[in-house]
Amino acid sequence: ILNKKQRYFCYSIMQNSMSISSSHILRLAFRKNNFVKCGKLRLLHQDSLTRSRVDSVANRRLLQTGCSSLSTRHNCCGTSTFCQLQVLRLLHRFIKEEKVQIAEKTKALQDSQHCIMKYPNVRRDETFVEELHGNKVPDPYRWLEDVDSEETKKFVEAQNAITVPFLEQCTDRAMIKEKLTAMNNHPKYSCPYKKGSRYFYYMNRGLENQSILYVQDSLDGEAREYLNPNKLSEDGTVSIAGSHFSEDGETHAYMLSSSGSDWTTVHFKNVSTGENYPEVLEKVKFSGLAWTHDNKGVFYGCYRNQEGKTDGSETTSNQNQKLYYHRVGTKQEEDVLVVEFPQEPSWLIGASVSDCGKYLLVTPMKCCEENLVFFANIPEKITERISLTPIIDKFEHKYEFVSNDGTVCNFRTNDDAPNYRLISIDLLDPAKEKWTVLLEENSKDVLDWVEPIHNDKMLCCYIKDVKSVLEIRSLTTGKLECELPLPIGTIVAVSGERKHKELFYKFTSKLSPGIIYHLDMTKQPYDPKVFREIKVSGLDASLYEMQQVFYHSKDGTRIPMFLMHRKGVTLDGCNPVLLYGYGGFNISMQPTFSYGQILFMQLVNGVVAVPNIRGGGEYGEEWHNGGCLLKKQNGFDDFHAAAEYLVKEGYTKPSLITIQGGSNGGLLVAACSNQKPDNYAAVIAQVGVMDLLRYHKFTIGYMWCSDYGSPDEREHFTNLYKFSPYHNVRMPETGQHPATLLLTADHDDRVVPLHSFKLISEMQHKLSAKQQTNPLLIRIDTKAGHGGGKPTMKVIEETTDIFCFAMNCLKLRATK
Repeated sequence: ILNKKQRYFCYSIMQNSMSISSSHILRLAFRKNNFVKCGKLRLLHQDSLTRSRVDSVANRRLLQTGCSSLSTRHNCCGTSTFCQLQVLRLLHRFIKEEKVQIAEKTKALQDSQHCIMKYPNVRRDETFVEELHGNKVPDPYRWLEDVDSEETKKFVEAQNAITVPFLEQCTDRAMIKEKLTAMNNHPKYSCPYKKGSRYFYYMNRGLENQSILYVQDSLDGEAREYLNPNKLSEDGTVSIAGSHFSEDGETHAYMLSSSGSDWTTVHFKNVSTGENYPEVLEKVKFSGLAWTHDNKGVFYGCYRNQEGKTDGSETTSNQNQKLYYHRVGTKQEEDVLVVEFPQEPSWLIGASVSDCGKYLLVTPMKCCEENLVFFANIPEKITERISLTPIIDKFEHKYEFVSNDGTVCNFRTNDDAPNYRLISIDLLDPAKEKWTVLLEENSKDVLDWVEPIHNDKMLCCYIKDVKSVLEIRSLTTGKLECELPLPIGTIVAVSGERKHKELFYKFTSKLSPGIIYHLDMTKQPYDPKVFREIKVSGLDASLYEMQQVFYHSKDGTRIPMFLMHRKGVTLDGCNPVLLYGYGGFNISMQPTFSYGQILFMQLVNGVVAVPNIRGGGEYGEEWHNGGCLLKKQNGFDDFHAAAEYLVKEGYTKPSLITIQGGSNGGLLVAACSNQKPDNYAAVIAQVGVMDLLRYHKFTIGYMWCSDYGSPDEREHFTNLYKFSPYHNVRMPETGQHPATLLLTADHDDRVVPLHSFKLISEMQHKLSAKQQTNPLLIRIDTKAGHGGGKPTMKVIEETTDIFCFAMNCLKLRATK
């Protein structure tokens, strides 16, 4: 691809070759190093790197003959009239051929800059129409739901064949990837956690694909490599998906995931010897591991009867999870089935063991929000099904086990408390009127999580205006003992147990990748110390600032938003903006560190904006309920209003706004670009839920009915049909649809790739036929899933592609 300087030089040769002197052409063509063997003529001008190939065999021979004649007779001085004429004839013929080729290359460059794309010819079945609740719903790309068919495989190849060249032609690509690589190349740590007499922690020395688990005999002792997942695959696509130690810390149960799939295998390791036990538990998915206190075995959830593939590339619905007990050192075939609900095949079965080790608490879920609670006494020998006693027998609220003293258990719940509270229930007398309140609901702040520590204390984390607040309270009375100091940011990890005298917690913010604090609970006043601080080389945080602003949505609701940019940003409407959102499943988008967002500020002097739209959990259940089910549109309106606020306040203009979101956030940005295409210039939709009329039919999709509503119910179908991205693609009345890049992966068994396959096909068909020049592309990764466990190098490559797409489409250039 030729830059402006190189094109100018080539055209000057072509257009002016008859007017300039023959000796000048000869000096130019035959200057030392300008002529190369095998018929290649380098047209060099100062530092120009343009290369053109003489494709004609006759021209190659003539060029070689002319050069040989010149160098023999005149030592390449070009003074012979005969030689000058010979070479001039050659150059004129060469220039005539090359002029056509260069013109074609130049046109290709100009076309790519205007994003003119020729899309694959994807079969469209106009005859496939379903009648749903009295509506005729076309689904012309239903065949793409068969992800294993040869036709679908060819579709994937054809789409990548146009996407990859477009992304690779970005002139700043090498520099972007180099900066991302350098930015990631620093040590990263998890919180240490104590198991038995040892401490464990994860560390990545920089660019390792997966973090390594290390062990220490004491906090200041020598660290030894304990479990290195990088040795389990050549490409780094095997990751540790879970880690659970026995009560005495001598046996380690760990879960491995391949290619980012939600499916895991469970392995057992003798901590002292480092040797693995022979058994491997298969078909484990959406399960924790709960050790019995005799250190002999674990409870785990398994889809033992799942048919077909279980590697993450399938789309089959996950049904009939059952709870088993595995005794370490035995075969999985010998595991005991302890709990099942055969009449409820879609339930997920959670399990935990009480602090005292006497009780098994079982918490079935049929969606992402509400759960039931059962309990049972754990027998000395587990050989058969366990009889359960119901505590909560209706799906109405969320109940999360925190701790227990005898038969009295403490639960974090949103029952009669949209901002959550702690309640105490006696397992032997569980009637609701007998419940007591351990910690009252805060009217403004959300009780995010609770961690018991040092016998009778608990660490409580609140969300206050989207920022984390840490408090130490009494586990027996709920009384506040102190608030731990924190800057504006988020607590992303904590480690400690009720039997421990210390704890660790990890803080992060938009400008800090992580600070790990250590708190000795035996010393008062409580004084957390910095244990480790993670630093990014080349990042001078003092150059940037983060602020929280509030704006009003369509219905007048006040919405918070975090903005991050260089200090002294000019509000002239000319700043590139990266607008990132999620807005679903009660998940709070608190300020956390992102390498990509930092690079966006560094690379193009951009502004990063993260609005906390309804559907999330930033202000409790009321905030969540205000943006889900029949009120899902509120979240989209909040996101539109964020973009309009940024324009109104002078940060940017629509032609400089890139919107990005993943999973439910992928649905968000796809729906918003359909609804208000003039608001945005580019759309990055990662692993999004794009077909809202069929999402519940694949893998674990039925669990999302709590947020989206079931398409099998008329009321929710009617609502979903209004904004389902796949069903609402249409050419804007004015202008065109924003440039769009969908990202998915072949082993995403959370949001299966068919969602993105169908949407991009519909977009390319409907929009390209209407003179759409903004590109509509899909990036389909291999040996990757929904995002978890993705190797470092894959993350860097994906982020590079996202930047290249945005910079190509918005015509942005990196600052030096």
